[in-house]
Order: sequence, then C-alpha cells, then structure tokens
Amino acid sequence: MGTRFELVLVSGPADLRTAGEAGVHEIEEWHRRLSRFAPDSLLSHINRTAATSPVRLDGDTFALFADAQRVRRESGGAFDITVAPLMARHGFAPSAVRGEVGTDGSAITLDETTWTIRFTRSGLSLDLGGIGKGHALDRAAAVLRGLGVTSALLHGGTSSVSAIGSSPDGRGWHIRLGSSAAGPVVTLRDQALAVSDAGSQRGEGEPAHLVDPRSARPAPRGRAVAVIGASARLADAWATAVAVLGRVPGNLPSGYRAVHLAGATS
Repeated sequence: MGTRFELVLVSGPADLRTAGEAGVHEIEEWHRRLSRFAPDSLLSHINRTAATSPVRLDGDTFALFADAQRVRRESGGAFDITVAPLMARHGFAPSAVRGEVGTDGSAITLDETTWTIRFTRSGLSLDLGGIGKGHALDRAAAVLRGLGVTSALLHGGTSSVSAIGSSPDGRGWHIRLGSSAAGPVVTLRDQALAVSDAGSQRGEGEPAHLVDPRSARPAPRGRAVAVIGASARLADAWATAVAVLGRVPGNLPSGYRAVHLAGATS
C-alpha cells in the first residue's frame, strides 16, 4: 500500500509476538488483494474484467466496496474509488491508466445476493488508496482481538490509526495531530482515526496528492482534517471526502466526528 505499518501490542495472550505476526500477515494479505499496481491482485483482476463479467467477492471485500459506495453517495461524490484515471492525469499514478470517472454512482453495481461487483460501462479503473489502509487496519485489529489482544495501537503511515482497548496507563491512546507540538491531541479507546492532508507537495508549485472527482482537479492545498470513529475504513474514506469538500458535512455516520486541522469549515 506504499506505506509503513507498525503495531504496538501491550497486553493479551502470553505470546504477543505471534499475535503481532498474525496481524502483520493480515495487512500483507490485504495489500496483495488491493494493490492497483500488482497485475495478479484482486483489484487488478476487477479492473480488467468487471466491465465484461461480474467478479465474485468474499464477504470482507464486498463490505469494503459497499462502504466505499456508501461514502461516495453520502459525500455527493467527493470520495470516489473510480478516481484512478484522474490520479494518472495529474501525475499521481502511472500514466498508463486511462478511462472515465463514474461520479454518478451508476458505474459500479454490487449484487448482495451473489456477492459480486461489475462495471456498467467500460473504461473504469478503481483506486482504493483512500480507504484501503483503513480496511487493512480494521481486519488486522479484528485478527488481534480474536487472538485475545486487549491493548494495542496500529497505524499505517501515521495517517490511519486503530486503537484496541486503552493505553497501559488506562487513560486511552493519546495521538497528537499534525507536525506542530501545539497540534490538537485526541484520545482513542477502541476507536480509529484517519487524517487526510492536501497540504503536502511533491515539489515547488506542484499540487498535493488529493483529487476532487467532481471537478477532476486537485483539491486546494492547505486542507487537512482528521475523522474519528469505530472503523478505520470509514474514517479513512470520510477524511478524504471532508478534505475534498473543504467542510464537515452534517451527515457523518453516527458516532463519527471530524477534528479540524486546517482549511476545513463546519
């Protein structure tokens, strides 16, 4: 997924190392499935074939796509996994990616009876960069909980975080947001957090790696927001949507909240 994952396990089974290795294995498995750059990944298979025939999914992957479509719909298209061609157009992905963006939502059909995904037109290419890390953390956290881990902190690239239980002092996991020592601090207990930041640049004068699917242009620089909630997957997707929107919508899922870092309004 193009980033570094770290797991800190504090309490649980006697063999925390083995539990941690199981969590890492789960993250690696989802990387293999969701990588857009590996030709043998499930996502690459979907991009190649879903326009001609439905692709069957397992339950966890189907739930991932269902959440992605839900956030696309509820954010008015500010989050859209069909954004891959736009990422390529602006130099944020391999230039070989071509196609359309299906912002109206009808380009992807999910069949709950057969657990399949299909494209209703050709030329689509999916990119799960705005939700994949969160999904991998959710699945790794589920594995760790299943093995009896009661206190742990997991992160992917420091921008997606999942907390199991509380920190060793029992006060919760304290996470400082942003690079400044004066940045806000949030406390997580059995919660997840995701940050989306349109402030970083590849070079002087070049735009950030965040594209607005609605306008087909990079999102304005200077926007950064964190979303906190039960699922790292949903927090990931909504953080991207809020950063693109430039405001916090009133329809965030129940139990989720946004922390303003820069450039977003209520």
